[in-house]
Amino acid sequence: MIKLVADSTCDLSHEIIKLYDIAVAPLNITIDDVTYKDRVDIDADTFFSKIAEYKKPPTTAMPSPAEFLELYEKAYESGQKDILCICMSSKTSGSYQSAEIAKGYFAEAHKETDWRIHVVDSTSMSHGSGWLLIKSAKMREQGASFEELVEFNESKKRSVKHFLSVDDLDNLVRSGRLRYGSALIGKLLKVKPIMTMKNGEGAIVGKERGRKRILQHYITEFNKRVDLEYTDFVIVGYTSDKLYAENLVNLIKSETSFKGDIYLMQMGVAVGNHVGLGGLSFYFMEKPHLKDGLLANTLKR
Repeated sequence: MIKLVADSTCDLSHEIIKLYDIAVAPLNITIDDVTYKDRVDIDADTFFSKIAEYKKPPTTAMPSPAEFLELYEKAYESGQKDILCICMSSKTSGSYQSAEIAKGYFAEAHKETDWRIHVVDSTSMSHGSGWLLIKSAKMREQGASFEELVEFNESKKRSVKHFLSVDDLDNLVRSGRLRYGSALIGKLLKVKPIMTMKNGEGAIVGKERGRKRILQHYITEFNKRVDLEYTDFVIVGYTSDKLYAENLVNLIKSETSFKGDIYLMQMGVAVGNHVGLGGLSFYFMEKPHLKDGLLANTLKR
């Protein structure tokens, strides 16, 4: 049997994680000197409802190799000896490195040759790696082999399209994901940047004034870019404003020809800490050889 493993920045709902039997290593988040496990000790709604009360900016840390190793061991002991671990971009977190180190520890403890572990650097953030996990789970259900899942993830991971916009740029600046100069320009012009992932790092690909224009930007780009051969579902993500995300879901239904599943899921605390209030994201598989009109590669690690 094939076991799927992830870090908590995949931001999949508890229902999806349970449905597809995905093992998750939680990131750590420290709030006013108290450390919590993402989606274990603290949930996103609680985090966002109190975000204005925190005395200092919360910080996040990757799962340890020991946490990934424990998940590998549990899978192996239960008879799931083919393990596919999908982590967020190695350029934005150390989760991938922790998962690889854990693989080495596992190999030292298991000299048998009846197991396989492959760790994927998704080059994605949040529901981008989540999209790969759901796709892998669906392929597994349809009988795909371990080799087929590995090949799909490694060959298609850079085609998972991300769009992200935020109401307030301060969180991205404070967390080091956006340079202050870019944020200042955005505030002065009263525009909101639209971001994507480029070679595993964040990049600004557009700017719009107001939420309505952001929603229309998402729909226009989706109609132009979506690869319907692979996109049998899309993910709409949000941090604090579910109604805003539901508006995007409604537009997908009314202004596109897409007939697949639409998953509406909240971003977790680890991702939400960097994105902040009012974050809205959109994920699907993009047609090959399309380029972004990059305004500036101004999102930093």
